[in-house]
Amino acid sequence: MFLSPYSRKVRVALREKALDFELKSEKVWERRPEFLALNPAGTVPVLVEENGAVIADSVAITEYLDEAYPDTIKLLPDSAGERAEARRLIAWFDEKFGREVTRNLVGEKLMKRFLVRSAPDSSAIRAGKENVKTHLGYIAYLSERRNWLAGDRFTLADIAAAAQVSCVDYLGDVPWDEHPLAKDWYARVKSRPSFRPLLADHIPGAPPPAHYADLDF
Repeated sequence: MFLSPYSRKVRVALREKALDFELKSEKVWERRPEFLALNPAGTVPVLVEENGAVIADSVAITEYLDEAYPDTIKLLPDSAGERAEARRLIAWFDEKFGREVTRNLVGEKLMKRFLVRSAPDSSAIRAGKENVKTHLGYIAYLSERRNWLAGDRFTLADIAAAAQVSCVDYLGDVPWDEHPLAKDWYARVKSRPSFRPLLADHIPGAPPPAHYADLDF
């Protein structure tokens, strides 16, 4: 699914590590037996290696990539303390941002429209639009004090955050003008070659706003 932030996280991680891969779309709502055999949870992403190894869940996949391909760029910091901070932020964006923002906006405005054909919950949408401001403020707080969110270098924490933000930005629901420091951080992420293919994603019948793919938005 193009607007799965967890699949987007893995896509960026694979490209950061310069690993070749073939992207396949999965309609998880169909609950295909073949897919459930790979991941009984029925969720994306799922990584299938050439040797037949199957790894499900974005956290498991991205940590696997760092361990299985140590000769490529590291996605997590070297020291135990820095890795702990990166993992804390990954969980923050995967879970807290995902629950408070992405689910309320992408889930209500797109998933309900295309999958269950039901009316979106306006209270959930209002909550998502308010919650995103808090998260942008936190991104601004971190980026003002560090070169990247978890420290001196780009890590999985930035990838996890940007994957969530990009899904909401596809809807045009990120108030960038109110959060210039968060905007500057996201502009740097958008400019990375690993991230640019996400900006070419396009859902038929639901185009993104003009600024979505603009690196100088």
